[in-house]
Amino acid sequence: MIEKMQGSRMDEQRCSFPPPLKTEEDYIPYPSVHEVLGREGPFPLILLPQFGGYWIEGTNHEITSIPETEPLQSPTTKVKLECNPTARIYRKHFLGKEHFNYYSLDTALGHLVFSLKYDVIGDQEHLRLLLRTKCRTYHDVIPISCLTEFPNVVQMAKLVCEDVNVDRFYPVLYPKASRLIVTFDEHVISNNFKFGVIYQKLGQTSEEELFSTNEESPAFVEFLEFLGQKVKLQDFKGFRGGLDVTHGQTGTESVYCNFRNKEIMFHVSTKLPYTEGDAQQLQRKRHIGNDIVAVVFQDENTPFVPDMIASNFLHAYVVVQAEGGGPDGPLYKVSVTARDDVPFFGPPLPDPAVFRKGPEFQEFLLTKLINAEYACYKAEKFAKLEERTRAALLETLYEELHIHSQSMMGLGGDEDKMENGSGGGGFFESFKRVIRSRSQSMDAMGLSNKKPNTVSTSHSGSFAPNNPDLAKAAGISLIVPGKSPTRKKSGPFGSRRSSAIGIENIQEVQEKRESPPAGQKTPDSGHVSQEPKSENSSTQSSPEMPTTKNRAETAAQRAEALKDFSRSSSSASSFASVVEETEGVDGEDTGLHVAGGQCQHH
Repeated sequence: MIEKMQGSRMDEQRCSFPPPLKTEEDYIPYPSVHEVLGREGPFPLILLPQFGGYWIEGTNHEITSIPETEPLQSPTTKVKLECNPTARIYRKHFLGKEHFNYYSLDTALGHLVFSLKYDVIGDQEHLRLLLRTKCRTYHDVIPISCLTEFPNVVQMAKLVCEDVNVDRFYPVLYPKASRLIVTFDEHVISNNFKFGVIYQKLGQTSEEELFSTNEESPAFVEFLEFLGQKVKLQDFKGFRGGLDVTHGQTGTESVYCNFRNKEIMFHVSTKLPYTEGDAQQLQRKRHIGNDIVAVVFQDENTPFVPDMIASNFLHAYVVVQAEGGGPDGPLYKVSVTARDDVPFFGPPLPDPAVFRKGPEFQEFLLTKLINAEYACYKAEKFAKLEERTRAALLETLYEELHIHSQSMMGLGGDEDKMENGSGGGGFFESFKRVIRSRSQSMDAMGLSNKKPNTVSTSHSGSFAPNNPDLAKAAGISLIVPGKSPTRKKSGPFGSRRSSAIGIENIQEVQEKRESPPAGQKTPDSGHVSQEPKSENSSTQSSPEMPTTKNRAETAAQRAEALKDFSRSSSSASSFASVVEETEGVDGEDTGLHVAGGQCQHH
């Protein structure tokens, strides 16, 4: 009894396994083109490859139900070019209008460029948000009334993409940023297209047969004239689609069309160079095989199979077959096929998919070709390439916005570059170079006026506090307009270099053992020196100090040097002369920094 119950329980828990994945050998192959041609016609315009991989649109071409007196109707739906829906949003809603741009870097999403704008639609206030990531562009319009409180920039970005994970966005301060942004947004929009045109005669079922045809039937010539205008390639000024317009190596003529401000060049198989003895006709295939979309024109009822032409690029075909239409012009049957990973593209074919020659059909056909190329870009092979291209362009846009925004604030994109003097350069960097050249000119002037018997002084020497006029004269002669009289000190000897404008600083240090109190004022101003002595001062930012033994020996020499300074007719020149000698002692570039026209002492 127990075994029976356990057995029934096991039966209840059993589940059927999913069927194994089918391999190519498990599929029932479609009939080959040769098998179909062995049957009784009429034949379809397109046959699927034996193992599939393509989809077909437009399989009904029966027109017997339409009276001969009734004109064949053109598609009533308005044909529309399809493109990236977010590509023109910035130009339409942001460019030339008040809005804000920001940039940031997300660990997962990568570089981000964010645009936001206040919009009034009807009587309601909205926020129009446009966020660019390496994968796609997010766009949304959000009514402000739906928000409990007005969000900050990070919160706005999360409204359009919840995956945003950044602490802050940085504002774009570059006046020409909109030009860079709109160029990035519209890089997916192309105004130049090239399509292949393949002529398939009755009974042709292989690539070699298709590319070996040289003659053109009257029906094919009429179709080419309907498709565009025949142009001479020599010195052709329009979009050439990779054809040679100088040396004639790709033929002498082709078919060209300008449609809705878009230039289209057709690679016609019969007009490309023919090479005797070349079964593959590589001169023809290298152009048509590198196109993404091609038109196949059939004189008579012979099916076209998409895998007839071996190509990694060709993803979609529009097959057109001529049908006698009487005095009103020929009729054209149309079928479309594309690889499985290419999404459907419009405009949709009517039922039956038969057109009468005329401008409506021309507009429909050219629109179908352009939309086919845009749809093929979404196939796996092209989508990966587009994603890499987009990521690289977005990174370039991010860096441009960052560098220009930093330059507008007088900062470089990299602090280390700024410290080394090799930053991107802005107004302040240019100003630094001017001041440095002025300082070097002053040093050179001091060298020319230097006396042979001038006593060399070290950086540790100081001016006597009982001679304020000398310090004032030297300070006034070197003062820089707009320079702040106060400066934060980093140690007892101060920084060797100034901060913003590149004037180098020498802090004269009292060498006598008795130093004045820390709160003693300088001779020419009420500024109190707050620099206590420290034994742990940085030797990197301070000159090397003499030993205690040598201080007494050099005191008299420094006093004599100060007397020479007071006799000098130009305090600035003498000051520069002493500094130049000091540079010779230390072996490093040293400038002057006089705060508020004074020399501080301890």
